[in-house]
Parts: sequence; C-alpha cells; structure tokens
Amino acid sequence: MCQQIINGLTLGSVYALIALGYTMVYGILELINFAHGEIMMMGAFITFFFISSWHLPLLPASLLSILFTAILGIVIEKVAYKPLRKSSRLAPLISAIGVSIALQNVAMLIWGTRMHAFSLPDFLKDRYISFEDVKITYIQVFILLVSMILMLVLHIFVKYTKLGCAIRCTAQDKIVASLMGINIDRIISTTFAIGSSLAAVAGILIGMYYGVIYPTMGYVAGIKAFTAAVLGGIGNIPGAMLGGVLLGVLESLGSAYISSGYKDAIAFAILIIILLIKPSGIMGGK
Repeated sequence: MCQQIINGLTLGSVYALIALGYTMVYGILELINFAHGEIMMMGAFITFFFISSWHLPLLPASLLSILFTAILGIVIEKVAYKPLRKSSRLAPLISAIGVSIALQNVAMLIWGTRMHAFSLPDFLKDRYISFEDVKITYIQVFILLVSMILMLVLHIFVKYTKLGCAIRCTAQDKIVASLMGINIDRIISTTFAIGSSLAAVAGILIGMYYGVIYPTMGYVAGIKAFTAAVLGGIGNIPGAMLGGVLLGVLESLGSAYISSGYKDAIAFAILIIILLIKPSGIMGGK
C-alpha cells in the first residue's frame, strides 16, 4: 500500500503540473486548451534535442526548453486562440484540437514515430532509499521535490505579486480589469507562458521517470491532467494541485489492486463520476 501511494504521489505531482496549465487558461479565457498535452510533449523533445544534438547537460537543456516552450505557448495563443475570442465556444475548441494534431505531426516529422531514450543524469541512476518493504528511488524524490517547489512558487506568485493579482483580477472579470488599467492581452500571454513552462517541466520529468519519450505521449497525459483539473475544480489553482495528486494515487492503487491494464480507464471513470456527482469539482464553486 505505502509503495503504491509513493508511486501515485510521484505520478500525481506531474499530473498536477500539467493540470495547472489547463486550469489557469480556463480561469482566464474559459477555454479548454486541448493542445496542452502536446506542449508538454514538445518540452520533452526540445530538451532531448539539446541533450542529444548540442550535448548540453540536463539543467541548461531544460532551461532552454522551458524558454522555447513558453514562447511556443504565447505563439499558439496569438495565432490559434486570440482571433477566435469573440466566436462561439466551439470554434476555439476545434482550433485547440487542430493545434494538438499539428504539434504531434511536427514532432513526428522531426523526430520520427519511434520512442527515444531519455537518459538520467548520473546522480539519479539506480539509486534508491529503502524503508522496510518500501523503496523510493532518487528520481521519485527528485520529481516530488521539483513539482512541490514549482507549485509553491506558483502559489506565492499568484497570491502575493502584483502580476499575480492582475491575473486573479482578469480571471474574475476581464472588462472591469481592463477598466482598471490591466493589459488583458499581456495577462493572457503571461498565463499561457506560465502554463506552457510548467507543462515543459512535466514533460521532462515524465521522460526521466519512464526513460522514453515519443510524439503521442502528450495525448493520454493531457487527458489525465484535464481530468485532474476537473476533479479539483477547473479554474481553481489549489484544486488542480489536489486533483493531480489524488488522481495519481487513485490510478496507482487501482493498477496495483485491480489491474494495470485498467489504469487509463480508471482516470476516465473518475472523470465521469465527478461530472455526474459534482461537476464543479472538489474545490470548485457552486
């Protein structure tokens, strides 16, 4: 049981990072950015490119990837979503699906359809901590620490900084926020940049955890992160964190005590149950 909870917390913390991008964009634009999983995938592949082609260490490769992915998020918003802000809700949703497919195909065109090995740095390889029958690997500790630090930094940024206050104001009422002198376009671009950066980190962590990356890796991870955002309360940042961790633990326990073949089905079953019982999520409003 304890081992499965540790595994679930590790996976759930990554889901939470991706879910934060979903929930922040929805809070500002009421848009489900279904291309978010593919942004995560691009973050992993750009890091892989800098490591394999430029022979950079993991840290500088990751920082460059985060920068590139943040810019990619801003470009996607400007090109695919901004022209459709005054359209019906269906139009940007279709555009998001189109961007998702386009990013998948770009990755396939550049890196092919096969899996690529994503190597770990030496200090994380084959090392673990044991407590009786519980084994915690160094990579699990690393993922948990990185995820928790980033979520804490995001919480402090949104809660206590001037720009974070502007993001919260824009999420509450864009018209009133603009009348108070807030640049709405700048806030939306900032939100996409932050969400995309967190997705890039999640993609890097997933690549490190499983040891491989591939062009379609963002689809299932993105759907699960969306489930986590709905579970916690879409548009609610603490809810996305809670939803991601809870989903990871439930999926891990279900894989261990029911069947690993049903781990994806468990996520979708949770999504259906939450939508039926409490559509606003655990921490969502009425």
